Amino acid sequence: MAHGYRPDRVGDQIRQELSELLARGEVHDPGIGFITLTRVQVSPDLQQARVFYTRLGDPQARKETEKALARATPFLRRQIGGRLRLRRVPELEFRFDESIAHQDRIEQILRDLHEEEQQRVPHDDDGDQ
Repeated sequence: MAHGYRPDRVGDQIRQELSELLARGEVHDPGIGFITLTRVQVSPDLQQARVFYTRLGDPQARKETEKALARATPFLRRQIGGRLRLRRVPELEFRFDESIAHQDRIEQILRDLHEEEQQRVPHDDDGDQ
């Protein structure tokens, strides 16, 4: 039980520190753009950290952000090492968070269905009279 607790806690700390670094503009790469860190999954041995992020924009902007994060990873890892008390700083791996895009798509489908239903209701009432 405690084995899974520490990785979650470390993941939250890493997400918080990375968010602050990116928000304060300490990474001077315009390719990163405006991103949101959604979660960090840390392996049970604390050696790997998958950092999930989202970004608004088209696929080209997403690719540029991906490249910029890859360039900034060594800097960000050094910063995490200086800010958190860990024996070994986990390797950072940035991944685009597809779950947010899927969630947005589902919400859009539900909105569309609701609108269709609203448009049908008056027609059904008109036909019944």
